[in-house]
Formats: sequence, structure tokens, C-alpha cells
Amino acid sequence: MARQKQHDGQLGDLGLRLLSAAALIPFGLFVVWTGGPLLAVACGVFAALMAYEWIRMTGSPSMKAFVTLAIIPFIPAASGALLWSIWALLAAMLVASFTHPASEKRGAEAFGLLYVAGMPLGLFLMREGPWDGVATALIFMGIVWGSDSAAYFTGRLVGGPLLHPDSPSKTWSGAIGAVLFSAACGALAARITGGELLSWVVVGGLISVVAQIGDMFESSTKRRYEIKDSSGFVPGHGGLLDRVDGLGLVCVVTALAFLFAPGFVRVLGLDA
Repeated sequence: MARQKQHDGQLGDLGLRLLSAAALIPFGLFVVWTGGPLLAVACGVFAALMAYEWIRMTGSPSMKAFVTLAIIPFIPAASGALLWSIWALLAAMLVASFTHPASEKRGAEAFGLLYVAGMPLGLFLMREGPWDGVATALIFMGIVWGSDSAAYFTGRLVGGPLLHPDSPSKTWSGAIGAVLFSAACGALAARITGGELLSWVVVGGLISVVAQIGDMFESSTKRRYEIKDSSGFVPGHGGLLDRVDGLGLVCVVTALAFLFAPGFVRVLGLDA
């Protein structure tokens, strides 16, 4: 396995990371707490910005159409039509598949739209679903943020083998530290919600695993297109895709799990 290399800019970026977090986290907490149309509008804006980043990253010529299509699912979402927002996403993916002039890249274009619009839609569904959406969204967001921080600081303090030789900021020690910290956060969540302790500990660890998979997928995509950051929207982090890739996948997985396994909601003490 590759050994950890010196990453000179990482500690220097810490100040920018903290400033960005100080601006984004309160805003995210506010719109999630408020929910409803405000959250739908915020998710639509984020989807549009991430659509821009995706087109910039992949070099697709379909900028205007792609960004517009990314907003479509949040129009019915703003009126509370959750099922229609899912259908709108599928319809937008179909349209996106025909906007790229190269037929061999149309599947990738449809997947790109699913990626950039599906993540914020997952957050909206997680917050607005038929369970305690406020507690679910805030707890899961907090665990993801805790996982990110634990991975960062554990990796810096412990070091060791890299998860991938082209990712000098991601180590196995950081990944393991993130899972353990998230499991501990799950134990705290069990006390808050009254859910089953063991279930929450397992869920806490799984949240970290899913978040890290989302992060690694976005990193591998950037390596494929040979870029460092998806944009410069978030100082110290790069782009929005660089910042919300892990959280976005967690939201999608959580919304699907809760929709198809409602008994799991009761086990965690998150029923409405």
C-alpha cells in the first residue's frame, strides 16, 4: 500500500476550511430546520451549481440545458409533491440523455443529472418524509460532518497507508477513525431519540462508510477527468461537489432505506 506523502497545502487550507464551514453550516442548518419551500429552493440552487460543476468537469457542451434540467425536480418539491419530484427527476434524466450531441456519451449525461440533482433531492426527501424529518436530517448531517472531521484529524495525527496513491489527504487511519467516531456519535443519537443503542451504533458507523464511498467516488471522477477541484465555490474545499459528495450519498441511501423499510425508522426512534 502507498505510504502517506507530505501534503503541504492541507494544513494551510485549514483556516479556509473553517471559514467556509462557519458560513455554510449555519445556512444548511437553517434551511433544513425550516424545510418546505425554502429547503426546496435551496436544494434547487445547489443542484444548479453542482450541475455547472459537473459540466465543467466532464467538458460536456450542454451547459444551459443541463443546469436547467437539474432544477426541474425541485419545482414539484416546493409544493410538497414528493412523488412528483421523483418522477420529474427521472424525466429530466431522460431529456438530458438526448441533449449531448455524442450518442455514446448520453448515458453518462443522464447519470450526471441523477448525481447532481439526486443528492439534494435525497436531502429534501429525508427532511420531508413521513418520519421525524428534522431530527433525522440534523442527526445524520451532524454524523457526516463529524466523520469528515475525524477522518481529517486522525489521518493527520496517525498517518500511515493511503487509501489511494493519488489522494494524499485520505488514509486508512483516517477512514477507520471516522467510522469509530461516527459509531460513537450513533450512541449519542440513541440517547437523544430513545432508539435502540446497538442499531444506532451500527448506523453511525455505516453513515461514515457511505459518506466515504461518496467522497471516493467523486475523487475518482476528478482523477478520471484530471482536475483537482470541481470548482472554486467553497474556499478551502474546492467546489460544492467536493463538499457534499459524502453527505449527498448518505441522504439518498437514508431516504430510500426509510421509504422501503419503515420499521427501521421505529427502531431508531425517528418515527413522527
